[in-house]
Amino acid sequence: MNAAETNYLAAVWPHSLTSAMAERRTGVKSSEPRKSPVRFRKKHLLSVADLTRDEATGLLDRAEAFAPLLEQQIKKLDTLRGRTLINLFFENSTRTQSSFELAGKRMGADVVNMSVKSSSVAKGETLIDTAATLNAMRADLLVVRHGSSGAAELLSQKVDCAVINAGDGKHEHPTQALLDAFTIRARLGDIEGLTIAICGDVLHSRVARSNVALLNILGARVRLIGPPTLMPAGADRWGADVFTDMRKGLDGADVVMMLRVQRERMNGGFFPSAREYFWFYGLDEDKLKHAKPGALVMHPGPMNRGVEIDSSVADNPAVSLIETQVRMGVAVRMAVLEALNGGGEP
Repeated sequence: MNAAETNYLAAVWPHSLTSAMAERRTGVKSSEPRKSPVRFRKKHLLSVADLTRDEATGLLDRAEAFAPLLEQQIKKLDTLRGRTLINLFFENSTRTQSSFELAGKRMGADVVNMSVKSSSVAKGETLIDTAATLNAMRADLLVVRHGSSGAAELLSQKVDCAVINAGDGKHEHPTQALLDAFTIRARLGDIEGLTIAICGDVLHSRVARSNVALLNILGARVRLIGPPTLMPAGADRWGADVFTDMRKGLDGADVVMMLRVQRERMNGGFFPSAREYFWFYGLDEDKLKHAKPGALVMHPGPMNRGVEIDSSVADNPAVSLIETQVRMGVAVRMAVLEALNGGGEP
């Protein structure tokens, strides 16, 4: 990292996005020093459940340091200069893959997006064979999305580089949970004690699983809301209260996090029609009134408007954090890449 970049990060770290936000979140005046971030000692990021509270908070703090960089004219650091980041996505993705690509490039890494459809995987190559090929390339960081739960963990056992789970089947999506927590913290100042309702297709959602785990780690009260057919067995043991009545579930919630209806993962009829689903579980202005006044709305995207959420809510800047979630994703993934690179050390 050159002198200009060192001075820049010294200016924004350990301070947060703004002095006002830091004071609101921590109760510490902006002129007072904050504690140094916790050393991140894990080689991979596969599951939120692997994180301690200090590690999760440290990643969010580091994302705060990177967020102002994204608004600067010169956005590039050389923290990962000489490192190679490979994005290996077996499922279609716009937000997550682009976010990791931008994060890698902002950190100075060489970024390679592997096209699975035109790779040897399309010719029948197994995941283990793919891992051997990637290992021979001597990559430093591997971001993987796969339709099978456990695929990222399997790859982590077969390669020498750090592996980041960008979504594996219905299992987890840890960086989405981190960026969601970062978005909430940036707006409300702290997560501990908040009531956060996660609504919709919980059964097929890796986002829901990761968010419940992380929000519990950070001290929030979590609720899961959805039709019985889209609520997994044992969800009441996740550390969340389960509701099938959306209005009751939203009562007093500080944040309402909607989930996409994942039709591509459904075999059979989980609900009669999109119209009926929206009537009972789609977020509109009337249902939102049951949450706490001023409650904020989130959605990991892409949205099915008129199914999970009404446009009048999704596009309302007074309550919607959906665009903010996308922006925060780059800063959070920069923090993760730096952490898995040894905290920026060569």
